[in-house]
Amino acid sequence: MPKEFTYRGYTLEELKKMDMNEFSKLLKSRARRALKRGLTHSQKKLLEKIRKDPTKFYKTHERDMVILPEMVGCTIGVHNGKEFVPVKIVPEMIGHRLGEFASTTKRVKHSAPGVGASRATKHIAVK
Repeated sequence: MPKEFTYRGYTLEELKKMDMNEFSKLLKSRARRALKRGLTHSQKKLLEKIRKDPTKFYKTHERDMVILPEMVGCTIGVHNGKEFVPVKIVPEMIGHRLGEFASTTKRVKHSAPGVGASRATKHIAVK
């Protein structure tokens, strides 16, 4: 039997019933401060869209938005600077930011030297 998710002693259903002020008291200081200062206009628009239809895929540039309990279960396309990375929101993500789950850098892949390489690196030692 899978273990039931709890966040600071509250189940997901209890978290969804809380208002924003109650929920923000459970968060760590940085996320609490972000919610206390209020959501930006574009964050409010995204949240309204999610409330209207949580099953739909939404694209956003709001990487700094704190993940709230009502966002759990939806898939959001978070922009990483080049493309929208689909992020499926699970309960363990509550309190984190959307941008944490859409990396902005790729792994560096080095290959063999070739055209365009400097003269020193064109020649590979035989050993």
